[in-house]
Amino acid sequence: MSTSTSNNGTTNYAVILAAGSGERMGFSTPKQFLKLAGRTVIEHTLAVFQAHPQIHEIFIVVSAKDRLYLEELLLKNPVPKVTKLLNGGATRKDSSWAGICAVPSDRLPNANLLMHDAVRPFVTRRIISETIDALGRHAAVDVAVPAVDTIVSVDGEDFIRDIPDRSALRRGQTPQGFRAAVLKKAHELSHGDPHCEVTDDCKLILNYNLGDIYVVRGEEKNIKITYPEDLFLADKIFQVNSSTLEDGPPLRRVQDKVVAVFGATKGIGEALMFLGREYGGRMHGFAASTGCDVSDAEAVERALAGVLQAEGRIDAVVNTAGVLRSGRLADRDPADIEREIAVNYLGSINVVRAALPHLEATRGGICLFTSSSFTRGRSLYSVYSSTKAAIVNLVQGIAEETAPQGVRINAINPERTATPMRVENFGPEPPESLLTAREVAEATIKTLFADFSGTVVDVRRKSATL
Repeated sequence: MSTSTSNNGTTNYAVILAAGSGERMGFSTPKQFLKLAGRTVIEHTLAVFQAHPQIHEIFIVVSAKDRLYLEELLLKNPVPKVTKLLNGGATRKDSSWAGICAVPSDRLPNANLLMHDAVRPFVTRRIISETIDALGRHAAVDVAVPAVDTIVSVDGEDFIRDIPDRSALRRGQTPQGFRAAVLKKAHELSHGDPHCEVTDDCKLILNYNLGDIYVVRGEEKNIKITYPEDLFLADKIFQVNSSTLEDGPPLRRVQDKVVAVFGATKGIGEALMFLGREYGGRMHGFAASTGCDVSDAEAVERALAGVLQAEGRIDAVVNTAGVLRSGRLADRDPADIEREIAVNYLGSINVVRAALPHLEATRGGICLFTSSSFTRGRSLYSVYSSTKAAIVNLVQGIAEETAPQGVRINAINPERTATPMRVENFGPEPPESLLTAREVAEATIKTLFADFSGTVVDVRRKSATL
């Protein structure tokens, strides 16, 4: 792989530190290779750096005993930016040195290094971008969040000796960013320093006064998975995680793509049909009002079979069909409850099952729709909110099942949107307080052709996050 550079001629290398043994976790499998939300922790971490346009190459530092397993993982799920697998050392400092030495000597003067823990899978695009940007002005960059707890300093016998003012304290995270030549000099100085005992690369810069160290704002969710309790927390974060989608793939990616939309005659589905055609998509729409009810599995299969016969392939499928009813569960008609579940949940299952054989042939994408109520059940809307939570779990599970076939599936989670269903249930509302159906349609098309899967994409006014 030939190394590319930024517009200013700088090459940005991400060094993923994955040589830890995970002894504090208490498992036989190192924590970076434990599974969360369908993938290993390190795969989630690598995906963020792979997707970032300013990262040019990725080096992974791994222990010798885990190298074969990592190689097999990368063969199964390739990460194109990974160009080197490096042997880790006995300490974090040794592993960092391995990453530094992997930078070609001719690129060292114009290279940045981002050192990142493999077990911090929730690092965001913003953090990486701001770290790289700050390296244009500073020799080194740390990422940190404010210390919200009181910090105490103790002596060797566990007696408090000082309680620092926490307003000036931060809790460090990664990545830590460095101009590569500066970090290399710091390590070289430390090799001849018998008093150097640090576990942090920024501390080396500080020790030898090699430049200023700027602090980029981290995020509370950018946790390091260290203890068993962290796995539980990480699992919950994955369920509700969102990060910036930025602009996503351009809408023109839909040009000449064959897209089937269920729930296509109203609201978001109707907007999808108009927008897709506007950008050259070959759009096929279905709805209960036109004879295709998503709760009828055979009707869904017939609809997609007709698209295949007409077009020869199917590139993407969207299900926007939904039913919203309110009322105390004890007061509702059982048939009405069954109808809501049949459309909102079983309907999505029917669409996914019918779509998968077609999308495996094109390595296509699916979008289902959830709601902000998926994170917590809401009184009077308990059935609706529970079906939307089920959609998120469905998407996350199917994403793992379909990864080997290259099929992507994601859940769109729009804010309050101006649709006929919303007006019917809540009455007129100020237009400026609602998303337009077209805004949601734009985010949906971008998600259909993005490279991630198993993700909840939050659509907000003027922005979309995932």
